[in-house]
Amino acid sequence: MATVSAKVFEHHKKADGTYNVKICVHHNNQRRYIDTVHYVVKKQLTTKMKIKDNFVEELIDKQVKSYRKVISELGEKLNFFTAETLKDYLLDIDSEVDFIKFCRVHIAQSENDGKSGTAHNHRVILNSLIDYFKRESVSITEINSNMLISYERYLKSDRILIRPSGQKGFVKEIKTKGLSESGLYNHMRDLRTLFNAARNRYNNEDLGIYKIKHYPFKKYKVGSPPLTKKRNHSLEQIKKLRDCTTRPDGRAEIARDLYMLSFYLCGINAVDIYGLTNKNIVNGRIEYNRSKTQDQRKDKAFISIKIVDEAKPLLEKYMEKLSARYVNVNGLNKSLQMGMKQLRKIAGLSDLTLYWARHSFATIARNTCRMSRDDVSQALNHVDNDHRTTDIYIEKDWGIVDDVQSNVINSLRRMDKKYLDKPRTKTNIKKAA
Repeated sequence: MATVSAKVFEHHKKADGTYNVKICVHHNNQRRYIDTVHYVVKKQLTTKMKIKDNFVEELIDKQVKSYRKVISELGEKLNFFTAETLKDYLLDIDSEVDFIKFCRVHIAQSENDGKSGTAHNHRVILNSLIDYFKRESVSITEINSNMLISYERYLKSDRILIRPSGQKGFVKEIKTKGLSESGLYNHMRDLRTLFNAARNRYNNEDLGIYKIKHYPFKKYKVGSPPLTKKRNHSLEQIKKLRDCTTRPDGRAEIARDLYMLSFYLCGINAVDIYGLTNKNIVNGRIEYNRSKTQDQRKDKAFISIKIVDEAKPLLEKYMEKLSARYVNVNGLNKSLQMGMKQLRKIAGLSDLTLYWARHSFATIARNTCRMSRDDVSQALNHVDNDHRTTDIYIEKDWGIVDDVQSNVINSLRRMDKKYLDKPRTKTNIKKAA
């Protein structure tokens, strides 16, 4: 049986001579304490540290009785609580869920778990909600289907955002365009993820506890992801990009080098390149867990990729050095964004991001090298949901990944040979001179 009672501890005396009155939650031979808003001084206490001030005693007694009522209503469900979870339940029972506050805590936890990319995406949602509501406290009940429809219109419109300028006390205005169809889908999907996380935090179906009773995404449908345009380069474009001249140690050079490193290593992402260390090199191979999906898969999204000759100088140049140059992967991503913008002009390409290297690798593997979809999928470290059960019985064969990688890189090597073997016409000779 759980009990609650008021406690004042002599060793908790504050510098101003006051004591905070606490509520002791005693359950299963464990004690947890809830701070109250009430403070007393020595003359309001007995020699045994009991409250003797009638006014304070009545206020505390009212709070204790309300907690006892809540515990009584739990009935047999109380058996599933620990002292810690019962304390949290009592604290939460009468309070509104502040969605903004929850998002901040959830994002901080993602950062601590090493999910910097997820934390960044969710911080975008957090800032956008603050912009929309124009305040930093939003009840979870305000996130409803009508709000989502209005919020969608807001996201589609051009708007001016106010952000800190970097100088203390100063702010700056940032003009931003409305989200595209795919941008809107990603944004609302991430908002739904945060809302679901809040429900998981505050609701407990096993105990019949539903602090967040509504679910706006039942009426408001995020829908299916829109078809995106193809994001791949031809072998000629990849060669042109690889061979273009950039300023040494500049952003464009880093963008070019990491694009090519991603291409050589089966489409490895920036966050995983950033996290590579010498420990990831095993017998001439890069072995790592793909950050994007390692928490969603039983195999932790592990993959082993051969270090081909073209990748060796780039790994030596950047491995363990990117983390010294950039505080976190977000810093690297910002630098890459600016570097890719410069690189587009230098290489004469209209579209270019690091992710294009992954798409290009996959497209060349399938369309040029005629590798099977299953083999390309394994090289990209994807999971085939249709054959998830079958995959349990099949041991991973990294030789398949090697074959895909080898075929793609040999295609680029043949392209180089083709240009070297190209007959030199009079026009070419004149240009060379």
